Amino acid sequence: MLSLNLPSAPLKIADRNGKKYVFDVLRKKYVALTPEECVRQHFVHYLINGLGYPVGLLANEVSIKLNGTAKRCDTVLFSSSLSPRMIIEYKAPDVNISQQVFNQITRYNIVLKVDYLIVTNGMTHYCCKVDYETGRCIFLPSVPRYSDL
Repeated sequence: MLSLNLPSAPLKIADRNGKKYVFDVLRKKYVALTPEECVRQHFVHYLINGLGYPVGLLANEVSIKLNGTAKRCDTVLFSSSLSPRMIIEYKAPDVNISQQVFNQITRYNIVLKVDYLIVTNGMTHYCCKVDYETGRCIFLPSVPRYSDL
């Protein structure tokens, strides 16, 4: 298991034909355990167990259409009325968080128009609140608790 800058999480790991899989609590199925998936699963557990995010309002691999092309957001938080509130983009720990990664998540936000954007590689986490009046992203010192959104 990778060493991440996140609390440890009670991940369920299975070995099938020599390949490792992890149980995704949101999709309710086992998925291939890649470095990016390891980051996703630890971060989702952190949101739920550490910051009080409701399991029922989080979804992994959310499909969207962007300029006629199918794209998938890694994780989306929805409001209780099921409108999107937050997009989370994951990268493997060895992938640097670059402007290109921020460009990717902001393109997704053209469609979803959320209040918060998060980018993490499991080591470094960036969270910003989108200010639609000024057209700017305001970087927050940490990922907010669900009750503070």
